Amino acid sequence: MNNDAGSRFRQLHRPGNPFILANAWDAGSARMLESLGAEAIGTSSAAHAFTLGRPDMGHVTRDEALAHASSLIAAVKVPVSGDFENGFGDDPDSCATTVKLAYEVGLAGISIEDTALPLASVYERTLAIERIRAASAAARALPGDFMLVARADGVMNGQYDLDEALARLAGYEAAGADCVYVPLPGTLEDQARVCAATKLPVNALAAGSFTQHTRAQFAAAGVARISLGSALARATHRVINDAASAMFQEGDFSSLSQSISGDVVDALLSR
Repeated sequence: MNNDAGSRFRQLHRPGNPFILANAWDAGSARMLESLGAEAIGTSSAAHAFTLGRPDMGHVTRDEALAHASSLIAAVKVPVSGDFENGFGDDPDSCATTVKLAYEVGLAGISIEDTALPLASVYERTLAIERIRAASAAARALPGDFMLVARADGVMNGQYDLDEALARLAGYEAAGADCVYVPLPGTLEDQARVCAATKLPVNALAAGSFTQHTRAQFAAAGVARISLGSALARATHRVINDAASAMFQEGDFSSLSQSISGDVVDALLSR
């Protein structure tokens, strides 16, 4: 398959001048985000799970994730990257197979984390690095460009500290990763420390306390890419929660008056 999405996607990664990877959850949200200015779309494992009526963390199969990614790719013209959890398998070969399949459906890249889903525990460091080494080797064997992002999720999940995350990032870099990612490392100063510890582009997550920082502040920290994870999807779920609670508990429909015009949505969805 001739896939130039990977090369276009790679060019967006400029440390100190981050682009926003807009994580969508269906074709409509992907197309709206593209129309509003997104330069690239990402899937979100959690947001996708929500659309299936499932919780986050290891409850979506690889085939489902690939089919979901294909629907987003078909909906937009910008590159699409996959949030592919732990690569859908514990062993390195599973990660390598996932890379090949992701490329074949047209994804520009994927991220692979070190969480041993569906548990919150993490893979031992040596295994985590070997998983990325196998995924990287598979990516380099592809006929086109493909961005492999290696994630160290243990800080966010309370499994290890930032020093351990940095040791893992060093291993991921040596193993051939194209970009590294420590979700919610603590503070913006910690984020800058992550960026300073590697020569690779760094992804930062705009969620939790990090939503209080601007793109300019992320840029000053050295970030190359800002992803949303499931934050935007959860914002829509907050609207559903609040509006439905008011309707069913108080008979109050007033929050619906704040909805966006259908004409505006139609215009954003139209090419």
